[in-house]
Amino acid sequence: MNDLPWLKTARAAQLAGDDGALRPTVFAEMTAIAAETGAVNLGQGFPDFDGPPEILEAARQAIADGVNQYGPGRGNPILIDAVRDQRRRHYGLEHARDEVLITVGATEAISAALLAYCDTGDEVIAFEPYYDEYAAVAALAGAKLVPVALQVGDFQPDPADLERAITPRTKAIVLNSPHNPTGAVFTPERLRAIAEIANRHGILVISDEVYEHLTFGPRHVPIAALGLDPDLSIAISSGGKTFSVTGWKVGWAVSTPRRISEITAVKQYMSFVGSVPLQPAIALGLGLPDAFFDTLRAQFTAKRDRLVEGLEATGMRVFTPESGYFALADVAPLGHASATELAYALPREAGVAAVPVSPFARPGRDDLRSIMRFAFCKRDETIAEASKRLQEFAAREAQS
Repeated sequence: MNDLPWLKTARAAQLAGDDGALRPTVFAEMTAIAAETGAVNLGQGFPDFDGPPEILEAARQAIADGVNQYGPGRGNPILIDAVRDQRRRHYGLEHARDEVLITVGATEAISAALLAYCDTGDEVIAFEPYYDEYAAVAALAGAKLVPVALQVGDFQPDPADLERAITPRTKAIVLNSPHNPTGAVFTPERLRAIAEIANRHGILVISDEVYEHLTFGPRHVPIAALGLDPDLSIAISSGGKTFSVTGWKVGWAVSTPRRISEITAVKQYMSFVGSVPLQPAIALGLGLPDAFFDTLRAQFTAKRDRLVEGLEATGMRVFTPESGYFALADVAPLGHASATELAYALPREAGVAAVPVSPFARPGRDDLRSIMRFAFCKRDETIAEASKRLQEFAAREAQS
């Protein structure tokens, strides 16, 4: 164990700058710039409106009722049962209570799972572009992230590319569908192929499904329902995105009892418990009738369409998403080869903040260099104002 201090330093260095200071995520950085400049913030994925009143009231009531101290380490049984019911109702999947762990958001669930199973020299596969947490936590575990590229356009995974990326050191595949940042919903056929590959090689699939209820056309089907060996499946989701309460940080992991015990062994030293009075409120949300989820999808589809229309009016090439909070757009038609450079300029020159896609990928993904991500999880007036500012900026650029 004498190498642990060295490992800690080496792993932390991967997450810090040359001076050793912690690097902020691109989301935090652009949000800070938006606040400084007064720009409309389409960079970070949080709504500028509150979630459903009944869910907010349930949280207030829980606080008033004294649900404010430590709760069970595995989570409130009310929420555990709500997750079980949700998986049964929407996907036909049956789970026992000891197959569910409540976490501090999906982020903690992903972190605890990777830290539980990955060690120095292991490899973790993720489809690229990918949520930046995957690479960060792999580094903390001493593992190497191995990207498998999603091609610009439909952003669907190629099972043959996945097969080629697997080595004897591959410990896990991080699967994110509905996908952030692209908004792709991976097809059942592709997911079945991924399940078959994972089964054949005995590789864990950590499935990040936080946008499961925010799909706009194709519905989400969990890989756990498509032939994946249950002992290789770790399904992860949360309530923050679905119910527009991203600051609540209430997530969960679903797997076999053995896997949940092993993940809990790590999680208990990360937070032990969290969001205790908010867990019954998310349970209430998961139990809302189908009409709520249908309305939710319709509302977000309309927001997506408004933003896509606004971006297209600037001359950008827009990739209409099938899910999530974000739309990708290629800014090259505006004369900008680097979305990163434009992202730093936009808040001051256009009054809008967005994030480049390049931080979601390894260096050298030139096909992503000019692509930017814009959030549409905003009020209609916010989207309208951002679209207006971007169109005015594009018009000025065209004249210069």
